[in-house]
Amino acid sequence: MKPLSDIGLVGLAVMGENLVLNMVSKGFQVSVFNRTTARVDEFLAGQATGKAVKGTYSLAELAASLERPRRIMLMVKAGKPVDEMIEQILPYLEQGDILIDGGNSFFEDTRRRFKALAAKGIRFVGMGVSGGEEGALKGPSLMPGGDEAAFREIAPLFTKIAAQVADGPCCSFVGPDGAGHYVKMVHNGIEYSDMQLIAEAYYILSKAGGLSAAELHEVFARWNEGPLDSYLIEITRDIMAVNDPETGKPLVELILDKAGQKGTGKWTSQSALDLGIPTPAITEAVFARCMSAVKEERVVAATVLKGPQGTWTGDRQQLIQAVHDALYASKICSYAQGFALLAAASKEYGWNLQFGEISLLWRGGCIIRARFLDKIRDAFAKDANLSNLMLDSFFASVLAEAQAPWRLVLKTCRDLGIPTPAFNASLDYYDSYRQAVLPANLIQAQRDYFGAHTYERIDRPGTFHTEWGKQ
Repeated sequence: MKPLSDIGLVGLAVMGENLVLNMVSKGFQVSVFNRTTARVDEFLAGQATGKAVKGTYSLAELAASLERPRRIMLMVKAGKPVDEMIEQILPYLEQGDILIDGGNSFFEDTRRRFKALAAKGIRFVGMGVSGGEEGALKGPSLMPGGDEAAFREIAPLFTKIAAQVADGPCCSFVGPDGAGHYVKMVHNGIEYSDMQLIAEAYYILSKAGGLSAAELHEVFARWNEGPLDSYLIEITRDIMAVNDPETGKPLVELILDKAGQKGTGKWTSQSALDLGIPTPAITEAVFARCMSAVKEERVVAATVLKGPQGTWTGDRQQLIQAVHDALYASKICSYAQGFALLAAASKEYGWNLQFGEISLLWRGGCIIRARFLDKIRDAFAKDANLSNLMLDSFFASVLAEAQAPWRLVLKTCRDLGIPTPAFNASLDYYDSYRQAVLPANLIQAQRDYFGAHTYERIDRPGTFHTEWGKQ
């Protein structure tokens, strides 16, 4: 091994280990450190055996083992642990060294850390990493933000370990301070929505259409060959084919219906509320996970609350195609909400985000990889100031063609009492956005009535107030 390593990595959980293995497979030497030093020994004796990995057992040793300027990537739990690790490692760094936070940090924390470290002469890169364990090993989607000059120095390494697609690596600089982690947060918000939409499609086809898991495997396999081609459809296809070895039943049907969450979907919704941007499909997906968590209450409610029950009595293939079209249209709405939020954040924080470039970062190695991301790139290439993805000619035509099946699916679900919160939110988003007039005029009148909040008129300029109760 070389006397000094190209980069150091702190945090040897599965993601950290796989990133190290990815780096060394591309010809880089990596020094590693873990707070529980036994993990270093286990890694060196296991997957890292014979590879260009140097184990270190203190932060001082880690810093001393690196070429200068030092490059150190943190893969530790978001929040306080990141701040604690930064404080512990700072005494061993010099001006010009580069710290990279590759965890799921909240973007405001990244903005704060960027500013504080810059004051000490330490260059900070907040890097969103998507793709899970497999992506970390074989090529993730990387969304770096922070110090642009610092990223240019580390780009030769990270562009090599990133997912590679036809147009290049899924790694390019996003924007200053917390932009990288913000883009990753929105990615995760879209991911929440995408997963919920697919789950609702599965629920409709199994509950209303009566399709078995084996039949659903075939359906999702066909869907993955068309415009719905994506990582999440691909793994859903695979999930439907797995049977429990003990019972022989489809394993998916034996999994408890309580979905976990780590908070990034909630962060997306909170940011949308702060910026005044509607993201109903993403937010309903977060609420759907919250609803799934109250399993015990739902079991009781199922014996008390009444509603319609039944199955689809029409042509089964018609239902399958209608759900396909409704899913495609709803996914477009979900991405439209995500990019609208990115546009608002870019303006609010002065990031100058390039939306076409961001869509390219998601074409490989990440959870929301999808075929139509190329269409999103094309949309922003035609109009860099596109106010909403739904207004692009391609997506507008898809949404127009999906009208009848989309509405048929939701009407059927209402008639059969099947909950589809993300599907509903997507169609409501579409229908609301296409209305030149909404009933907010009454809301303004109510606000003026009880709080003298005033209102504007459509027939003359100015601000008005009415003494409503005295008319």
